[in-house]
Amino acid sequence: MEERTAGTGPNGGSRTGRNLPAAIAVGVGLGALVLGTLYTVKELFLLVMVACVGVGVLELTKAFATRGIKVPAVPVLAGLVAMQAGAYWGGAFWLLAAFAVFAFVLLVWRMFSDGTDGYVRDGTASVFTLFYPAMLAAFAALLLAPPDGRDRVLIFIAVTVASDIGGYVAGVLFGRHKMTVISPKKTWEGFAGSVIACTLVGGWLVTWLLDGPLWLGALIGALAALLATVGDLIESMIKRDLGIKDLGTILPGHGGLMDRLDSLVTTLVPVWLLLTLFL
Repeated sequence: MEERTAGTGPNGGSRTGRNLPAAIAVGVGLGALVLGTLYTVKELFLLVMVACVGVGVLELTKAFATRGIKVPAVPVLAGLVAMQAGAYWGGAFWLLAAFAVFAFVLLVWRMFSDGTDGYVRDGTASVFTLFYPAMLAAFAALLLAPPDGRDRVLIFIAVTVASDIGGYVAGVLFGRHKMTVISPKKTWEGFAGSVIACTLVGGWLVTWLLDGPLWLGALIGALAALLATVGDLIESMIKRDLGIKDLGTILPGHGGLMDRLDSLVTTLVPVWLLLTLFL
């Protein structure tokens, strides 16, 4: 989620063209869907994850196609399902095994579909899509699998949302110093707001929900702020390289699902790793 400058435009949108009321409504709706499935039947949450990431994969393949890069959606989506199922019911080993198998499938698939021209380009983009976002998103299944998995997933989601909100508020109120030309709307003040919000939320939720040490929650929050920002920048690089503004338009006020998933998938691995090591 990119920071925005203060001010509003017509129809409730910001000066940057973002419809803030629509963005808030969509965010609340997505939050209700996620929490409703997470705290009822865990497998339903997995289905929601697969559906959302699947749409993100389709957005990414469509974006690559604008530059003539061919990424076959069917084997990537099959790999997504296999990695989520393997991670949830089998653990990290089966997640890694499924990734390796479907990376090989993608290379063979491309070998027999479009000839030798662009094989390295298309194969690289295909394996990249299988990794980002499909494999990274499967770490949500690893988080969910333990008996306290619901609370672990909630912590991961909460610190990522805190990064977005903290960065947005601090960027609007105090943003003066640009962070990078990759994403001109990001400021160092916004990043500081993300770190503060994530650290507070992480420390609170890890001690409350998991009875873990405060330092662990604060560390998870700080890393989440850093990697959520990196996730935003990675997607900005992809969009700049492909020459497009958004990867999709399915979510009013947000863009595509990949515009929501970018920071989520990059924070999953460190959150899972730290919770697994220290709890």
